[in-house]
Amino acid sequence: MEQQNFEVIIIGGSYSGLSAAMSLGRSLRQVLVIDSGLPCNRQTPHSHNFITHDGEKPAVISAKAKLQVDFYKTVHFYNGLAVKAVKKENRFEVTTASGEVFISRKVLFATGVKDLIPEIKGFAECWGISVLHCPYCHGYEVKNEKTAIIANGEMGFEYAKLISNWTKDLRLCTNGKSELNLEQTKTLENHGVQIFEDEIESFEHQDGYIQNIVFKNQQKVEVKAVYAKPPFEQHCPIPEALGCELNEQSLIKVDAMQKTNVSGVFASGDCTTPMRSVAIAVSTGSFAGAVINKELIDEDYTK
Repeated sequence: MEQQNFEVIIIGGSYSGLSAAMSLGRSLRQVLVIDSGLPCNRQTPHSHNFITHDGEKPAVISAKAKLQVDFYKTVHFYNGLAVKAVKKENRFEVTTASGEVFISRKVLFATGVKDLIPEIKGFAECWGISVLHCPYCHGYEVKNEKTAIIANGEMGFEYAKLISNWTKDLRLCTNGKSELNLEQTKTLENHGVQIFEDEIESFEHQDGYIQNIVFKNQQKVEVKAVYAKPPFEQHCPIPEALGCELNEQSLIKVDAMQKTNVSGVFASGDCTTPMRSVAIAVSTGSFAGAVINKELIDEDYTK
């Protein structure tokens, strides 16, 4: 790529990064979007709860978005992986895996998170298809179906209450000894929630669509959907290396303007919020782009 200097480098070219790129492209900014092509929802067959795109494949949404952003000729794309970023006075140097170095005044991380899939046979194959994380994104499609939740303790109690809005045919799998207190246990049982404490061995499924949960005692429970919230980590280690603070949920801490604690560094989308949805990723990215443009203007007017 011939051009090396930009006003803004966006690391992560999915929904949030592309939304920021559009805001900045429409602001006539020289922008580079670096993306490695591995969005965390790449296995999900359909995206929901995003008006005008409800039910579309995630890849279709992102492809359409990239085509529209590409209309703005000051926005450039680099297919590859950013591996390092260094702040030098009021500039950032971003290095890619192939050794190329790009320079910018501002950096936006829209890099998402990486789910740490549990060692349950079949979980990875079902993740995003019939093993779900968000009822607002996917609950309608499995409403009133036989459903399980994998969680324990306070989280398991609250998660079961939430999912019971979409189905009453519900069971809570604590995957080991229950950490619910007596009152929580009675409350769930009074609402028809079955509690299974045995450890899970595997999921029986067909092309990612779960059929049975198999416990280590060989008991099988038929289900059509499972909700789970596996732990995660930042998909990209660069923000931490730059000094960006993470919160107790391992998300990048940002203020109301999508700014991190490092001057000139912004973040948006799934890497900043537990509300993982395309709509919110788009919203925070679009807003971050506008804020970055305003900050660039203010800096130019103080020279």
